[in-house]
Amino acid sequence: MAVRRSLWLGAAGGLGAVLLAVGVLVPLPYVELSPGPTFNTIGEVDGKPLIDISGTPTFPTEGNLDLTTVNERGGPETGVYLGRVLAGWADPSTRVVPREAFYPDDVTTQEVQQQNSRDFSDSTSDSVAAALNYLHRPVDKVVVVSSVLTGEPADGHLEPGDQILAIDGTTVTTPQDVSTAMSGVKPGDTVSVRVKRSDTDTHVERITATSNPRDPGRAFLGIAVSETYRAPFHLQITLGGVGGPSAGMMLSLGIIDKLTPGQLNGGRYVAGTGTITPEGAVGAIGGIAQKMVGARGNGATLFLAPAANCSDVLDAGVPAGLTVAKVSTLSDAVDAIRAYLQGRPVPACTG
Repeated sequence: MAVRRSLWLGAAGGLGAVLLAVGVLVPLPYVELSPGPTFNTIGEVDGKPLIDISGTPTFPTEGNLDLTTVNERGGPETGVYLGRVLAGWADPSTRVVPREAFYPDDVTTQEVQQQNSRDFSDSTSDSVAAALNYLHRPVDKVVVVSSVLTGEPADGHLEPGDQILAIDGTTVTTPQDVSTAMSGVKPGDTVSVRVKRSDTDTHVERITATSNPRDPGRAFLGIAVSETYRAPFHLQITLGGVGGPSAGMMLSLGIIDKLTPGQLNGGRYVAGTGTITPEGAVGAIGGIAQKMVGARGNGATLFLAPAANCSDVLDAGVPAGLTVAKVSTLSDAVDAIRAYLQGRPVPACTG
């Protein structure tokens, strides 16, 4: 019996070692969220202004107005190794959750990346509108190419971000104008598309339409279009490797600071997060616990958080040395910064 028991224990131990090895070597279906880098909206990234403005008066800025991010490991088609799962569970600044809590089974990594890219693009557009509306300055609403299908007629002619000015001489001011202009085009016809690619590049592309795969009798260029907001002067936001909509509010604050005299932040280190609408409403985001930790770790003393995330702020706990102000609008954010600089209480999350 003793021999058999020893053999069984040995076999069980060997099986445990195999299972442990599998756990170490094979990614597990989890997603790890940890504090990510912060980016100064009034500073530079890789030697270039994150927000570049010309063609209108701008003013010197100082300090930081940082947008905050979350590092994500794992995803819809990948996972997290056992060592990182265990380390994440032990780290209060890291969150490790089952993958299905974030992604449905049928979504791909490429689809997630494309959606994050679209969300960030929409966020930058809305941040421009929100900032200019706050300053009571005009903002243009234009139609742009949002995507181009590879191998279709527009591929090589049009690019995402191109502003469509006219199709066959018909002025385009709404996405419906594109549909209207294309309604008279037949497969095989050549279409003249007038586009604005940059401040100095406006030209006409001649594209031969093909048949729509879903309706062979209709012409097809292979593009998707959308409405976006643009300043009536050069304003370019450049930040690679960041996706999602949560940078909107901080981008708006960066634009406001550059377009107004003095320093909005008083030269101090302010960080924050939150979506933005063209009207200036601030919305909830994910990963605020990690964003607060990342901001404080980089030196921020004031953090602007969406009021809709107050329960998350309270659950996570505010890092020592960081003041969190809850905001519901872009105006709230500006007012909170001013109150903080003047030593007055800021609106706080309370339980």
